[in-house]
Amino acid sequence: MNVYLEIFTTFSKIGAFTIGGGYAMLPIIQREVVEKKGWLSKEDFLDVLAISQSAPGVFVINISIFIGERLKGFKGSVVAAFASAFPSFVIILLIAMFFSAFKDNETVNSIFTGMRPAVVALIAVPLIAMSKSVNLNKYTSLIPFATVLLIVLLGISPIYIIISGAILGLFYFYLVKR
Repeated sequence: MNVYLEIFTTFSKIGAFTIGGGYAMLPIIQREVVEKKGWLSKEDFLDVLAISQSAPGVFVINISIFIGERLKGFKGSVVAAFASAFPSFVIILLIAMFFSAFKDNETVNSIFTGMRPAVVALIAVPLIAMSKSVNLNKYTSLIPFATVLLIVLLGISPIYIIISGAILGLFYFYLVKR
């Protein structure tokens, strides 16, 4: 199979069959890219994930771009990004065309209400799995909890926490680790 066609079919499948947005797509992206295709190792996937989260823009497009670029350079990144967005674009276009016909439908509202807890689980599962592969210790495992507390209880912007984490990471690497 042509590599570009394989990239397109893989990422369009991810885009078409994932409900809940970028983070809900993580288990599917990881299964397709790391486990099934072997395009990236788990460690490389975590690196791409971190870079994708840090880059501005839509998460799933970012991760598609980085994976596509690793596979086939610029053309691979364009194919992967387009393939990720295309199914959602078509689905949203179809929904917009027929929205007025079912916007007040109780069954449709119930379906979406029932899907919410499943989406939360889809986000939680890869986060737990990834936390196991980043070698957390008793000190670094406090960072996610402290981050949640800073955002939820103190209302600190996630941007300040990301910038602080980057500065602390650089400080640790250059002054402590060396």
